Amino acid sequence: MGGNTKALRVRIKSVTSTLALTKAMGLVASSKIRRANEGMSNAREYTASLEKSIALLTSSGECLKSPYMRNSEKQRTKIIVIAGDRGMAGGYNANVFRLCAEFPEAEMIPIGKRACERFGKAVISSEHYSFSQGYELADELCIQFANEEFDRLGIIYTKYISVMSQEAQIRWILPLQKSDITVGSEVVFEPDHISVLNMTVREYIAGMLTAYIRESFASEVAARRLAMDSAGKNARQMIDNLALEYNRARQSTITQEITEIVAGSGD
Repeated sequence: MGGNTKALRVRIKSVTSTLALTKAMGLVASSKIRRANEGMSNAREYTASLEKSIALLTSSGECLKSPYMRNSEKQRTKIIVIAGDRGMAGGYNANVFRLCAEFPEAEMIPIGKRACERFGKAVISSEHYSFSQGYELADELCIQFANEEFDRLGIIYTKYISVMSQEAQIRWILPLQKSDITVGSEVVFEPDHISVLNMTVREYIAGMLTAYIRESFASEVAARRLAMDSAGKNARQMIDNLALEYNRARQSTITQEITEIVAGSGD
């Protein structure tokens, strides 16, 4: 019995340490939620303006001649994969990689330490990714697409639905699709629609990429806080169960010792 109580004390100490860790990580995640949500909200407003501009441009028949509206039957695909820098966020990273598995022939461009580790690329942080980095990548991809080195570009990211719910999704960026928006006479593009579109597309891709990274980070933080809250509840329940088991084992040991003493005095 003595060995049993010792083993239970060790387990209680171990679970208590785990509880302290999950509590600390939950507090860190909570402290980042406000900043992450502000960044996501601002990025959504910016991309809404970008999408409206692109929709106006692609509604013009002239823009069908743009290399960025080229459609091909080859479907050589590149996908930018946005994952987290750390684990312990529930199914956040696993859901992203599960969606990646649906495109086995695609060339993956990872952003986020976990994605870089999975696809064997240089580590790029998703939390600290800047617009300038996004523009540099967008410029490179636009040149490759215009030179017909690939035919389709997508972004796998995690859509923030609520603190309790996030969903891995893919958004196809290139080729651009013709819009049905009717351009009014008050909208004037100089020197012409196609020139403006070809100049704007890099800004559009960089803006969409940065926005999806911000949204993915907000999703990661929310998923981590939820996971740590759940882990903390499980740890506390485990400690209560172990403490009860320990007290029973200790009481059994005491009872056995008293019985042995009484039996010894009778002899």
